[in-house]
Amino acid sequence: MNLPFDGSGKRYYPYFWYLRKKYGGRIAKVPLDGGFTCPNRDGTKGIGGCIYCSSAGSGDFIVSPFQSIAEQFEAYRTNMLSKWTPIGYIPYFQSFTGTYAPIHRLRELYTQAVHLPDTVGISIATRPDCISENLCSLLAELTEQTDITIELGVQTIFDDTAERCNLCHTFSDFQQAIDLLHTIPVSICVHLINGLPGETSEQMVQSAKTIGSMDIDAVKLHALHVLQHTKLAEQRYTCLTAEEYVSIICDQLEVLPPHIVIQRLTGDGKGADLLAPDWSRNKRAVLAAIDREMKRRNSVQGCKI
Repeated sequence: MNLPFDGSGKRYYPYFWYLRKKYGGRIAKVPLDGGFTCPNRDGTKGIGGCIYCSSAGSGDFIVSPFQSIAEQFEAYRTNMLSKWTPIGYIPYFQSFTGTYAPIHRLRELYTQAVHLPDTVGISIATRPDCISENLCSLLAELTEQTDITIELGVQTIFDDTAERCNLCHTFSDFQQAIDLLHTIPVSICVHLINGLPGETSEQMVQSAKTIGSMDIDAVKLHALHVLQHTKLAEQRYTCLTAEEYVSIICDQLEVLPPHIVIQRLTGDGKGADLLAPDWSRNKRAVLAAIDREMKRRNSVQGCKI
């Protein structure tokens, strides 16, 4: 049986391989700040945000967050071209909730991104409870011009975990968002966090298995980070060890369908703000350990479905 990641050198379907097959070369994803906030910060759903969320709303590595979209893009691209040369770019609205604004403002921001140089698509990070019919109508228009990916920060399928983490959204919100997005030709990428307070490894694997059954296109997986100046930093919390994390990731890969693209298997918090886990600072070592464990198990993505 030919798997979509055959030839990638990986036992899972890596994002770089998907991009190379789709666009014919290396593609760079460019993080942008669209000036968004979040309904879990402005009082609509809650205040203070999720317990782990930084003051930058996951946009800690954006080069020039207070500049225009074009200026942010150019600053990032200039820095990137000193290291390697992509054949195209995916502008990525990463900070806070990238669909949480009036439709006219979203149209303006997304249209600017679509017309940035050598853009092959745009990606938008958001919450499951911030997908509407009006938004989907706008996205449907934009899909006539470029590829669109919506990244849903679900984090867990378990509502009791979501409540402990002050996510202020539910699994039902996620299901409704998926139903709406399935009415338009966009790709769907789901974010999960491993190690959320109170969750067992079995629950983390179940989250992956469940979202994998919901007709999605990609996932991002990473460990919970403890960052300075977050609610989590004030709590008693024990991080996953590197060994625990690697084992959980491999368990999740085994229950994810092989056609689902793995956009991320680890992440890192901003160095100066990261309190734990320290092992997450070395992403290459984590990825190498995942590769070794999948080889030791003689596993591939989807082998336990």
